[in-house]
Amino acid sequence: MKLQQLRYICEIARAGLKVSDAAANLFTSQPGISKQVRLLEEELGVQIFRRSGKHFADITPAGREIIKRAEQILLEVRNIKELAQEHADEGHGSLSIATTHTQACYALPDTIQRFRVQYPKISLHIHMGTPVQIAEMAARSEVDFAIATEALELLEDLVTLPCYHWNRCVVAALDHPILKESPLTLERLAAYPIVTYVYGFTGRSTLDRAFAAKGLKPDVVFTATDSTTLKTYARLGVGVGIMAKMAFDPQVDIGLGMIDASHLFPSSTSHIAFRRGAVLRKYMYDFIQLFASHLTHELVDTAVRLETKQERERLFETKLPELPVR
Repeated sequence: MKLQQLRYICEIARAGLKVSDAAANLFTSQPGISKQVRLLEEELGVQIFRRSGKHFADITPAGREIIKRAEQILLEVRNIKELAQEHADEGHGSLSIATTHTQACYALPDTIQRFRVQYPKISLHIHMGTPVQIAEMAARSEVDFAIATEALELLEDLVTLPCYHWNRCVVAALDHPILKESPLTLERLAAYPIVTYVYGFTGRSTLDRAFAAKGLKPDVVFTATDSTTLKTYARLGVGVGIMAKMAFDPQVDIGLGMIDASHLFPSSTSHIAFRRGAVLRKYMYDFIQLFASHLTHELVDTAVRLETKQERERLFETKLPELPVR
């Protein structure tokens, strides 16, 4: 049994059983992967994948258990390398983060800038995707950290830590009548066409629940995955924008007016997550604390030892700040 064979079966599972995609992701050949999988199955005496002709059609029950153990082994291999690198040279390494467009553009820049000053020889890699994609990337150890508002707590393989609360604002073209609503209510907001996030992004579920609690069904005419797009279409008059307040900058967003909507919607919480069992190097702990100052090395380690979501919530319930806005 070889580590490379374990990498192959895990990547095939991640690629939806498409060997060609797995080969491309691992920069190797499709025949080579197929041969190594066959050799591993012969050595173990069980099928990992069910075949349909020359293609993999499903993962066998035994295969699911084998792949799960293989992922744990590969995580430990990565941990050994991280430990060795930490002792060899703590100032060198890499840090990969999966996050949404809103977090990458509006919550992370200050942290990244300060981290680069502190660790100029650490290479940084940002991957953007949907909250579900982000969570899965962290669970598969494809990235060191996932940062998002939605979906992270759905995966048991992740240690999820709350970073900050944030709320929303309403934006519209400067001549839009909603900007004269005082005070703005959900009822009045629901009377206008609305531009907001796709469901599953940036606290959209909280927004929907707030309207539903009042028996309102807003007329959502346009959705997008990022705040920049929302602001463009709100400025064009397609609808009234509801978005994260952190994404509004009066010096940049010329032609838009803004109303704080914190009184209309409950706060949402952004989290940072990493694979349970992963070894965090010193610069990784420092990045976490730069992003969320209450998340000290000691507090992170305490959270890792806690077994339930409820225990972690109690640990952080008095420590969570509001995200500063412009």
